[in-house]
Amino acid sequence: MSKISRALLSVSDKTGLVPFATTLAEAGVELISTGGTAKVLREAGLAVKDISEHTGFPEMLDGRVKTLHPKVHGGLLYVRDNAEHESAVAEHGISPIDLVVVNLYPFEQTVAKPDVTLEDAIENIDIGGPSMLRSAAKNHDSVTVVIDWADYAQVAQEVRANGQTSLELRRRLAAKVYARTARYDAAIADFLAKAYDVPEPAGEHPAPPELFLRSPKVQTLRYGENPHQGAALYGRFEEYFNQLHGKELSYNNILDLTAAANLIAEFDGEAPTLAILKHMNPCGVGQSSDLRGAWDKAFATDKQAPFGGIIAVNSPMDAACAEAISEIFSEVIIAPDFRPEALEILKKKKNLRLLKTLKNPLTATPWDVRSVGAESYLWQERDLRRTSAGDLKTATKRAPSDDELRAMLFGWRIVKHLKSNAILYVGPDRTLGVGAGQMSRVDSSRIAVWKAGEAGLSLKGSVVCSDAFFPFPDGLVAAAEAGATAAIQPGGSVRDDQVIAAADERDVAMVFTGARHFRH
Repeated sequence: MSKISRALLSVSDKTGLVPFATTLAEAGVELISTGGTAKVLREAGLAVKDISEHTGFPEMLDGRVKTLHPKVHGGLLYVRDNAEHESAVAEHGISPIDLVVVNLYPFEQTVAKPDVTLEDAIENIDIGGPSMLRSAAKNHDSVTVVIDWADYAQVAQEVRANGQTSLELRRRLAAKVYARTARYDAAIADFLAKAYDVPEPAGEHPAPPELFLRSPKVQTLRYGENPHQGAALYGRFEEYFNQLHGKELSYNNILDLTAAANLIAEFDGEAPTLAILKHMNPCGVGQSSDLRGAWDKAFATDKQAPFGGIIAVNSPMDAACAEAISEIFSEVIIAPDFRPEALEILKKKKNLRLLKTLKNPLTATPWDVRSVGAESYLWQERDLRRTSAGDLKTATKRAPSDDELRAMLFGWRIVKHLKSNAILYVGPDRTLGVGAGQMSRVDSSRIAVWKAGEAGLSLKGSVVCSDAFFPFPDGLVAAAEAGATAAIQPGGSVRDDQVIAAADERDVAMVFTGARHFRH
């Protein structure tokens, strides 16, 4: 490949542009540019040729047409050393363009604004940029294409040293271009489908007809669930969480802390509430007049599982709670804020990760996507259903007391965050026994009762929460024998009558929610 002689630069994000262009100019590369990019380069003292001078055709239609020209795309696409191509470009006076530097109109940032208009969104759909990028990337055997200012340094280094770039680098940059333009087009398609309310086929849920995964990599992680697995983080995580202290987050940390953040968001705006999670399962949740009291209730549920766990709170972390938490080993603490004295206490543990919640994660995308292997994905609406007292249907002769009703509504928000089969024993403001992830609902109940006993907690007068219906009376009977006086469950079993009868025989107040909360 011959040395780079001509570069076309047209960028919206001008980060690092001038130093990079200066390196190119010092290497003898002719600079061609457009609009605002050309203005910035000239102001920096660089010689720049306008695109209209290069093509012999003026920019028109408010700049919508400026690079869509054979002298641009011909200069990018023709195969060097191909006699027929060389003859064609010579005949039409087309000069080679060896380097393209383009980043796109900020469409995603534009449509993310709450007050964006359809007109603004459409004006920020880039046409010329993706066209040049795709042309240059297709001909990467000869053309270097740069879409990310983070790549300026390596390109500049190679041009400075050799006057050209390596094929290995050009291949990597070309692949990066197609990944970016795919995400860009997917964002446009997604926005327009919503803006124009493109209907789904009759009778179908609002699932997209095509699934576009457009999440840039933001961090390479040390490893995945296990040390032999590679891993990385994609998307907009930093918009929701800001790490204030501690070592780098791991794959498992991120799984656990997002589960914790989703759970504690159920109690947004309420009395101080604290949740302790382990392996994405709540092992203790407490609510009190202050965080220290909430901690005492949550920790009392299970004093073994919190070791190495994740702690999430719904109000600013204070010194009293921080002192109590610092007595055990925790991986991550998440809070809407940290008081200075709490930070001072917690930062004494250099590896403890402290994260400030910037946005409520429950307000993020209203859907979940999960890979199931076989190059296939599952899509579903997120389980954001909220249940209030008015949604409950009393199924038994006895209605729940006020305290039992409070406990039901408290526990029902927690049980939906437990792995199914889930059984949870609660009081009005605290968890008492947790059983999750078992093949049998009865086994989950036995574990919850055992854990409460291990913690020295009485289940007398407690409420039992079941994420799905009791298929047989035995689960309800076991809960009553453990001391539960009330139960909350979806209902819907063919044996509901038997379960209700068993509850009535034991004076257990039971309500149906009409909705289950499986979590696999």
